[in-house]
Amino acid sequence: MILRELLDEPEFLRWINMVKRTIDSSRGDLERGDYNWACFKAQQSAEFAVKALLRGLGLEAYGHSISFLLSKLPRELNSSIIMQEAKTLDKYYVPTRYPNAWAEGSPFDYYTYQDAVQAINFAEKIINWVVDSWRSLSREKERG
Repeated sequence: MILRELLDEPEFLRWINMVKRTIDSSRGDLERGDYNWACFKAQQSAEFAVKALLRGLGLEAYGHSISFLLSKLPRELNSSIIMQEAKTLDKYYVPTRYPNAWAEGSPFDYYTYQDAVQAINFAEKIINWVVDSWRSLSREKERG
């Protein structure tokens, strides 16, 4: 059970503000054709969103795997509906940035427009889920 009286809205908003900037930066990378960076920043924005929810609930938020972070949330939030998107975005954390993640070439050789669009769409789905979950918790807190 979530202790709604312990919601830390300032901490949640601090992280959500970073989410907004990061997803906007991802969209800019998409427009410039920097698809590997668009994928990475989409992953980062979703990671920050889940960390916003965890921190807003007073829970630990360490690591970079979105799917692992989701597993730390209380079951009543039903994060399973975004788990597939989280697992896809998890795959963009390392190989989008490091040349030695690939046998040949550099990360920009391997990511496409379609990859970046999908990553941004998945991140937006997770972000929206987080914001909706927070609103729901906040409404329940107000009702007492």
